[in-house]
Amino acid sequence: MQYPLYVHREGGAGFRATFPDFPRAAAIGKSLNELKIDAKQAVELMYDRSEQLIPAPTCSGSELHALDMDDGEGIWMFVDINLARVTSKAVGIQVSLLDTLLEQVDQAARERHMTRSALITLAVVHELAGRHDEHLSLVRM
Repeated sequence: MQYPLYVHREGGAGFRATFPDFPRAAAIGKSLNELKIDAKQAVELMYDRSEQLIPAPTCSGSELHALDMDDGEGIWMFVDINLARVTSKAVGIQVSLLDTLLEQVDQAARERHMTRSALITLAVVHELAGRHDEHLSLVRM
């Protein structure tokens, strides 16, 4: 799958990059090719044989440019991430929200340097974990 990566020049030493869809992943490289390889490995290792929920890639240019990580001094590029060894897969869905709620979601995502999809995924995981904990505490009673 093609995931966006925001790339900055790191002085004369090369490049550094971050993923809006994977806030914990970062990459460095002396060349853009080396940076792409490091970025792919960072994500693939993070999710190797994992059941973690993986966000769908953000493909909207306007959503990417609206992120705080896009400071106008870097470039966007897409990296092909091999998720074949991951046991969970992201699925695109269409959701309707109040426009004011969507604005709040986008603001929270920008503050966390992640995409709307990544924030919503984390919120759903958090909500479901809370329900699971609630259910467990009721069963123990």
